[in-house]
Amino acid sequence: MGMWIGRPGALRDITDGAASFDRSPDLGVVEFRSLAGGVTTWAPPVRPRRLKLSWDSMQRDDVMHLDRLARRVDQLGPVALVDPLTRNLLAADQAAGVGDPGKWLTAGSEIILYGGAFGDYIANTVSVETVGAEGYTNLTWKHPYFPGFPVMPGQTYTWWTPDLVSAGAAMMTARVAWYDVANTYLSTSSASTAGVPLVATVPAKAAYLRPYVAFTAKGMWLMGSSVLALGDISAALTAGERPTGEGAPAYSITKYSHAASDGDGAFRDIGLELVEVTAP
Repeated sequence: MGMWIGRPGALRDITDGAASFDRSPDLGVVEFRSLAGGVTTWAPPVRPRRLKLSWDSMQRDDVMHLDRLARRVDQLGPVALVDPLTRNLLAADQAAGVGDPGKWLTAGSEIILYGGAFGDYIANTVSVETVGAEGYTNLTWKHPYFPGFPVMPGQTYTWWTPDLVSAGAAMMTARVAWYDVANTYLSTSSASTAGVPLVATVPAKAAYLRPYVAFTAKGMWLMGSSVLALGDISAALTAGERPTGEGAPAYSITKYSHAASDGDGAFRDIGLELVEVTAP
């Protein structure tokens, strides 16, 4: 299984398939048993994801890349990891349109999100209060840590907000904005037709994408589901598939093993353990 890992703007495609890949969620659930035998449980409100990876006989260039990341040779801070098996790079609640409105970025008071502020599982309703002088106002899906979702030039992404479309929201075609590693705006990609998913290729120099919708009139609509996926999954989306959000976390490398493979020593057996960073 290949994946992209590295600092935003310098992701590397690790084409060697991992010998082991463990992304089992750390639920953190604790059980309490009463003297009468009854059981209650407690779960933390934030459950950082842990990731364990290992490779056998990894090629030298890939080893050098991971070694520099693990030893923080080039810079401190978390790394980005894009797992090609992830069907929806948005967080689970963000993909479902529920919970904290802080997961979206609005232009001042032009858009208000109602509902989600009152509970993690309450649906958000988008209320467009005013439209800017340009004739539209944007609602942007935020990455929880980086300035946008980390990408590598040449990758293909699919972006869509099917429930806003089915609700008849007054908005332009599906759009994503591209930014370089310094968070400078580069360009925007738009779907060719309103109401259909956007399938776009990451342009040269892009390090981040920001998915958004541009509303063109005042109104109120239930946000519902949204999907940001690696690759072209437009056919599946228009057929009715709604992948659950799995997220694209920023990770910190907490453990690293580096051993010579059997043979002439030209290859290495590598192990990484990472934990999700939950706040900038």
